[in-house]
Amino acid sequence: MSRMETAEAPLDSVEAVLNYAIDTGVKPVTHTAVLNSTPVLRTGQHDPHRTTIHNGRTIAGELSLEREGFVLVRHDTRVEDFYDEEQLRSVYYPEIDALVKRASGASRVVIFDHTLRAQDDGIRAERKVREPNRSVHNDYTEWSAPKRVRDLLPEDEAERLLQGRFAIIQVWRPTRNPVRTNPLAIADARSLRTEELIASQRSYPGRIGETYQIKYSPEHRWFYFPAMARNEAIVFKVFDSEKDGRARFTAHTSFDDPTAPPDAPARESIEVRTLAFFDTPACCDETSTSCPVDSQDKGPNPCA
Repeated sequence: MSRMETAEAPLDSVEAVLNYAIDTGVKPVTHTAVLNSTPVLRTGQHDPHRTTIHNGRTIAGELSLEREGFVLVRHDTRVEDFYDEEQLRSVYYPEIDALVKRASGASRVVIFDHTLRAQDDGIRAERKVREPNRSVHNDYTEWSAPKRVRDLLPEDEAERLLQGRFAIIQVWRPTRNPVRTNPLAIADARSLRTEELIASQRSYPGRIGETYQIKYSPEHRWFYFPAMARNEAIVFKVFDSEKDGRARFTAHTSFDDPTAPPDAPARESIEVRTLAFFDTPACCDETSTSCPVDSQDKGPNPCA
């Protein structure tokens, strides 16, 4: 994938503090008073570490949703105002449906949620949106991912779909200015180990969810895409039901970019969450031996 025409790539890497978590043996809890509002109460203990975050633009053409767990794409949108709920649902949701199918090879996509975020206190108060998340996390767990399918779809349909492969894939983009403050950092899924995942309860009005907080490891390999523009998006996977070596969880967080100009506009962004379902092609039936995930394949595995 070539560098986006509107983007900048000034440095090979930056050093910044990322907020990991400590496993205290007590399950952390985040309470949210109103869906999509700022969390009002968090438990748990942060573990900040100064970390190298590499410029992902230097390897953007080599990234794979199935290997690293994320890709950067050029993605023009017809949305004029991301704070207009009607435009999001009538224009942006169909755009994201097509993008996730194209990026992942999914045969069906169900968009179930979006979150608008703003770094500026005034914009958050006016628009009633969330702040950037400054904790290293992954949005779904082994328990909460299939539960989300069951929550959203009719029981019989959910159970049938859960017999096959499904993934939760998210799309993140700037909504106004190029992002120079609080960009999104995302870790290569291959550098994250299961024992570093800390299940954390997420409490909403009428619903209990679960995310993973992340324990620190010097082996984590972090990336970001400097000065992401409105016509760019990161597609990344936060759950995959397959356990065959492909990317399953992708830790991510916002961070304070030390190279940001002092007069840089505050970040505004949106992330959309989707369920992606995959049909199994004939080449991957029980008798086939020719359909493993190719670790060098840069596109969707045709037999996933």
